[in-house]
Amino acid sequence: MNVSKNIGIVNALIRITLGLTILSWSTAKMVKHPWKESYIFIALCGAMKVAEGIVRFCPVTALFREYKDDMKDQFLPDSNHDDDGTALDAEQILPYNPS
Repeated sequence: MNVSKNIGIVNALIRITLGLTILSWSTAKMVKHPWKESYIFIALCGAMKVAEGIVRFCPVTALFREYKDDMKDQFLPDSNHDDDGTALDAEQILPYNPS
């Protein structure tokens, strides 16, 4: 998997803002209720969102894009040529639509 920027600047700023909000809320709750472990998990999720916004890379977005490309290659391996190498016209590529 290629690690390059895959989210925009506005998306990154939203992730940083919401991540810091979630992180501050969960740490404030941990101060009042230190025995609850769910706040630690929520704090880690907020920190992960802040990190995604800073580096502008989201692994979930990268996985979805890779899956989409794999599905496109699986269903349309070479849409311009038939199995014997002859070129296909538009009627052979597109299904019949009666409407």
